Amino acid sequence: MTKMKAICIGTGYFSRFHYEAWNRIENVEVVGICNRTVSKAEAFADEFGIAECGDNLEEMIDRLKPDFVDIITPPETHLAYVKIAAQRRIPILCQKALAPTFEEAKQIVETVQKHNVPFMVHENFRFQPWHREIKSLLQQGVIGQLHSMTFRSRMGDGWGKDAYIPRQPFFRTMPRLLVFENGVHFIDTYRYLAGEISSVYAILRQMNPVIQGEDTALLVFEFESGVVGVWDANRYNESNVSDPRYTFGEFLVEGDLGSIRLYLDGRITVQPLGGSEQDHPYHHPHINFAGDCVYNTFVHFIDALKNNKPFETNGPDYLKNLAVQEAAYMSAELRQPIREF
Repeated sequence: MTKMKAICIGTGYFSRFHYEAWNRIENVEVVGICNRTVSKAEAFADEFGIAECGDNLEEMIDRLKPDFVDIITPPETHLAYVKIAAQRRIPILCQKALAPTFEEAKQIVETVQKHNVPFMVHENFRFQPWHREIKSLLQQGVIGQLHSMTFRSRMGDGWGKDAYIPRQPFFRTMPRLLVFENGVHFIDTYRYLAGEISSVYAILRQMNPVIQGEDTALLVFEFESGVVGVWDANRYNESNVSDPRYTFGEFLVEGDLGSIRLYLDGRITVQPLGGSEQDHPYHHPHINFAGDCVYNTFVHFIDALKNNKPFETNGPDYLKNLAVQEAAYMSAELRQPIREF
């Protein structure tokens, strides 16, 4: 079988999860790394067995003729890279956050639509194995009609004067932090599980004075289906597990026939009304990132690309997440629910 060729762009913190996962996709070969600092690209190329490095994406695409590009760079660089690939009709997988602003995100989507280029946002939380399993349980009617979802997250990496420095120091200077970086994952996951959001109410706070953005959020969602969702999160206080970045929190999903619970170690239980809580067995590996969701995202991208199927997180659909995200910030500013977005 002929392998699909990819160029990856970027060598930041999260890119390592990409390179490791691509190495396990049998029908894909990363043929080049593009990065502004070529020495960093060369280090990754040596580690992951990639032949080519460079700092000029146009030249690399024209020479290597990839089947797609994977953009793993900061949001402010995405539009320029998308334009380069789209003008050459190269399919694109682009990391979130999609862009620094909603307007620029819309420009990205307009660009790929103009050139009729396959485009998927790398939004991997919906591909975490526990969320896929919860979706399956809901579809099977295990807890009846869904009516409420509550996710509680305590990351514990944002307190103290050195907050975020070891892993992602740029978090410290972001004017929008928690909802922009983490909340959008759950907006997308909630939409995946319960459909379209009709209103949002947000309370945002900053606990750590050394950062610029919010590190605490309480978001309340109403869905067109009548479901109510709550996202209660902060990066300041700590959880009681060794790896809070495995599930990122605890999830309670309730229906008119019972409840589904996700625990911090990835365990899922089901409790029917009037019955006892029972473990629900399923596969959730503790490798790569958050249940191997990067790998799962890639599997979906390649399958859809090869078979001309729609991406779950395509451009127009992802703009719906960003519209809700913008509404959350507006709600916090105005101190009232936002129902039109």
